[in-house]
Amino acid sequence: MSDDTATAVTEHRLAFRGFEYVVRAARAEATDRSTSTEPLILLGGSSQDRFSWLRYEKFLLPHTTVLTMELPGYGEADPLPVEHGMDFLADTVHHTTQALSLGSVNVFGACFGAAIALRMAQRHPDSVARLMLGGTAHTTSPEYLEAAERWRIMAEERSFDALAQDMVAQFMAPPDHGTVRRRAAVARLMLRRFASLTERELAMDMVHHERLLTHPWSQPHPKVSAPVLVFTGEHDTITPPPIGRSVAEHLAARFTTIKESDHLVQIERDSELADLMAHFFTDRPLDQLPYLNPVESFTQNPTTAPVSA
Repeated sequence: MSDDTATAVTEHRLAFRGFEYVVRAARAEATDRSTSTEPLILLGGSSQDRFSWLRYEKFLLPHTTVLTMELPGYGEADPLPVEHGMDFLADTVHHTTQALSLGSVNVFGACFGAAIALRMAQRHPDSVARLMLGGTAHTTSPEYLEAAERWRIMAEERSFDALAQDMVAQFMAPPDHGTVRRRAAVARLMLRRFASLTERELAMDMVHHERLLTHPWSQPHPKVSAPVLVFTGEHDTITPPPIGRSVAEHLAARFTTIKESDHLVQIERDSELADLMAHFFTDRPLDQLPYLNPVESFTQNPTTAPVSA
């Protein structure tokens, strides 16, 4: 899509069970009908808002309407008490599809957003046409649980520089782990982002981490009926490839890794990830994409082993 292609953007202030939230819907006035697909909902990870995925629109709008959200507990939405977990947030996304008369939608979730996306596909299968999950796992790892506790203490002590440094160290692979595109630039970007959190954003972040400590990341049932692609960066150390592969196996999905990236693949290789989204959500082949390692398929041999929660 060229930069001068007309795009219509609408913001919706919605409410679900008493909590207000914000939805941004972007639609190109001209799309490629040969590769058009259902509306796409993008669900990012922690500390992301409805503007975090703007750079993806030029790649995706030729094919579909793109919706980004600030769910309750994030961005400008109402704060969300910690007792509300992924089920509530998934139901909020489903409420959006009904309130905006979207019909069946494609859903992309990265990191924390992947937990919400998967839960939506489990709880509202008729609403999800295709599901793409990035940087996901069966459970919250012990390392992340330890880190979240450190971050809580640092926030209480107002040690914001140390907090930012620790968060970046957790989310990015160590320098000797392998080649990661734009490593230094992304590290600087993340440091600025974490160090510049407002009091409100910091409070929301701390509740977010507490939410991860008190709610299961994943549920084994019900099965997901939509086609699923699971991916991560080949050097991801938070949700390493073997973990993503196991998730894909349990979901009878396809699995792949993106070269020269870690858990922050959406920043390090944004154009490539956007291209992967466009291919998957329009049912085009993935096998020859040069930025991917081999695509594995578990769709013909699903496992029946339970997913731990």
